[in-house]
Amino acid sequence: MVITSKDNEIIKHIRKLREKKYRDEENEFIIEGIKLIEEAILENATIKKIIICDDCNIEENDIYNNLKYEIAKLDCIYVSEKVFSYITDVKTPQGIMAIIEKKKEEEINFSEDLILVLNNIQDPGNMGTILRTADSLNLKQIIISKDSCDIYSPKVVRSTMGAIFRINIIESSDLVKTVKEMKKHKISIVSTSLDTNKSMYDISYKKSAIIIGNEANGVQKELQDLSDNKIIIPMIGKTESLNASVATAVVLYEAMRDKLKK
Repeated sequence: MVITSKDNEIIKHIRKLREKKYRDEENEFIIEGIKLIEEAILENATIKKIIICDDCNIEENDIYNNLKYEIAKLDCIYVSEKVFSYITDVKTPQGIMAIIEKKKEEEINFSEDLILVLNNIQDPGNMGTILRTADSLNLKQIIISKDSCDIYSPKVVRSTMGAIFRINIIESSDLVKTVKEMKKHKISIVSTSLDTNKSMYDISYKKSAIIIGNEANGVQKELQDLSDNKIIIPMIGKTESLNASVATAVVLYEAMRDKLKK
């Protein structure tokens, strides 16, 4: 059976999952596109439903053909192209999406040698790219402040390119308290700051947590005051600042270089 009505209850549910409040209530989020669905299957994400556009020629996609037997084992529904266009968040959709159950949030693992902390990151594109960068370095956990953008928004999820399934993302309701707890576990706190002459190349990143701040205001003062090191990314050109995702990549890769060197 192909669903052709926008008033279908399942379609209404999918459409409402665009809203953060509803995602939180249902403990679900949407992923879209063959590549993300492949990542979800490979990482054993809890896939509650697959939605397939019945007349979108999805069979032309090689990845889909490789996955179709795995997809067939899941709860699949078929919708008309008109209905799919109503529920998609993508300008040029591939004709497939899924409802995913959010992972259970784990406790902070204080034994990790490098932890990334995000302080009020607001741009979804930045957030998604940061998660993808962290995944490229095999970071297993990220701590984000409660006032950061929603990591399960469609734009963030797309930008992670599957990293969202591999990283334990811990939301802190009180980042100052969380950082104080990390210090009790002998974790060195490093924050990016414009209020320092210390370069990112001047410190050791052994057993450290790196705090990246808000795109406009940087790391909040209370967190800078708790930091063992405040660092700046050297700028030898005329550009005065980098966006949050680029800054994160630069600092994380320097931290990794420092560790590999030792």
